[in-house]
Amino acid sequence: MRIHVVDHPLVAHKLTTLRDKRTDSPTFRRLADELVTLLAYEATRDVRTERVDIETPVTATTGVRLSHPRPLVVPILRAGLGMLDGMVRLLPTAEVGFMGMVRNEETYEAQTYATRMPEDLSGRQVYVVDPMLATGGTLVAAIRELIKRGADDVTAICLLAAPEGVEVMEKELAGTPVTVVTAAVDERLNEARYIVPGLGDAGDRMYGTAG
Repeated sequence: MRIHVVDHPLVAHKLTTLRDKRTDSPTFRRLADELVTLLAYEATRDVRTERVDIETPVTATTGVRLSHPRPLVVPILRAGLGMLDGMVRLLPTAEVGFMGMVRNEETYEAQTYATRMPEDLSGRQVYVVDPMLATGGTLVAAIRELIKRGADDVTAICLLAAPEGVEVMEKELAGTPVTVVTAAVDERLNEARYIVPGLGDAGDRMYGTAG
């Protein structure tokens, strides 16, 4: 597994505002969307392309376009939905799947309650988006499902990561083609398995606590 922490002043600036507890939900959603686009720019550096011949207004030339099969973007519900627009803005031709996962607050294990994506992901580059890599359980379960369906190149894009979660992913996904792209690896997890200093519950801060 490879982890890439995006070191850029704009990333640090937006992340600082996301961390601030005074930031309201509309502002949080907007900044998360902007931050995801910056992270996605780095995450798609190795997106697969193919050569294509075109005509400019001046002459014939050769360029590149995204190759087939098209990339697949998979947000982890519900907080991952807040990252989807930022991804498809950069990859408008990508297909979108969904995985609904929830953390058991007693065991801290991830439980899947819904999936919507192709059964066969052979040859697909897949971008999983989830704001927080905390314990690592959710992303490990999601990526295992993608690999089981044939994905051979998976990138997880997270706003924040905890060292404990990174360690779990490195152990549980050893030997699999996985990259993690994040804005920061924070200090630790607290007793409730929240990232410290973190930014709180990303889903609640994006959408409120209803339901």
